[in-house]
Amino acid sequence: MCRQVFGFRLAMIALATPTALVNANDGLPTRLVGAAVVVTFMTSYVLFRDWERFGPLLLRHPSLLAADTLFGSLLLIAAGPDSTLAYVSVCTPLLAGLVYGWRGAAVFASLQALLLLLIHAAQEDPAPGITESALLPGLCVIAGAVGSSLRNLMLRFGAATQALTTVQARLAVTEAVSAERARLAREMHDSVAKTLHGVALAADGLTTSANADRMDPALVRQQAALVARSARRAAAESRELLADLRRESDPSHATDVLVELAARTRDFSARTGLTAVYRPTGAHAVPPVPPAVARQLLTIASEAMENAHRHAHPTRVDVSAGVHGDLLRISVHDDGRGLPPGTSLEQLRRAGHFGLVGMVERAASVGARIRIGRGGHPQGTEVRVELPLAALTTSTA
Repeated sequence: MCRQVFGFRLAMIALATPTALVNANDGLPTRLVGAAVVVTFMTSYVLFRDWERFGPLLLRHPSLLAADTLFGSLLLIAAGPDSTLAYVSVCTPLLAGLVYGWRGAAVFASLQALLLLLIHAAQEDPAPGITESALLPGLCVIAGAVGSSLRNLMLRFGAATQALTTVQARLAVTEAVSAERARLAREMHDSVAKTLHGVALAADGLTTSANADRMDPALVRQQAALVARSARRAAAESRELLADLRRESDPSHATDVLVELAARTRDFSARTGLTAVYRPTGAHAVPPVPPAVARQLLTIASEAMENAHRHAHPTRVDVSAGVHGDLLRISVHDDGRGLPPGTSLEQLRRAGHFGLVGMVERAASVGARIRIGRGGHPQGTEVRVELPLAALTTSTA
């Protein structure tokens, strides 16, 4: 919105400049008006073109807008309050309201209104009436109030959008935790229960062999060894699954993603012989991640490394992770041949290549955003996953 205001200023300054230069006296006044034209026009152009870059500078230094107002008053004096440049004066309190809030709007509306009243009072031929003199100052006050109101609305909308994003991320994490618990329950049923059933069958066979009239010692030893192995396997499976459940229900057992990612990178490099380097990024420590969420993130990173090794024929894989702003970012980049141009997830799904499709689905399941492509690199493929830190504050109980 601020950019649009500066675009309007540019148009009005361009229309009023000839009148201002013609009405200015020769000599120093003309040079002052010319300098004011250059300063106000270039300031408006720079802020219109690169608001994201120079807008924060204007936000930190209100004196810059005050100086711009004074330069604009020189043009207004030369062109006259009846020219199109008079409407530029309304932009100043509107900008102040948008950028600085109601206090800034009040200050700059008062300043602009005072300048307009002084310019009208200095007119001699013809002398302006009270209504004409008060019209533009009144518009400045209204513009300041409108700018301040719009700022409050946009801030509230931004806060509501951020809150909605946080809620969505937390709901996604909660759903991921619930789905992971259901998966563990299924694995308990399909692994431990079946192993124990096998133990029972082996024990029945051992009982039968031991009670036979002509017992075969070798067969009994073999069946006893089978019972022992099956029992140990069932115990190991039970401990692993119960440990996973305990970690998910106890926030103190959250996963350190950086440590796990570094270990997986080292294992991948040792197993494949491909150079894989891990480095932490970001200026802040990564908070503990719930195990169910960490498993999805680490699986995405592992799958990205495996895809690079199988399909891209790279010479190097770079893995990085860290906190950037309010996001946990994990990146896996290889210097291989990259994806074919125009590749889409639907094409990969139809062709039976479910690796990338699975990564996208895993990222969506925890409320993360994933980007797959070249990114900012000259070649290769980068898989970048970004998860809002707000999603990690959800209790995993």
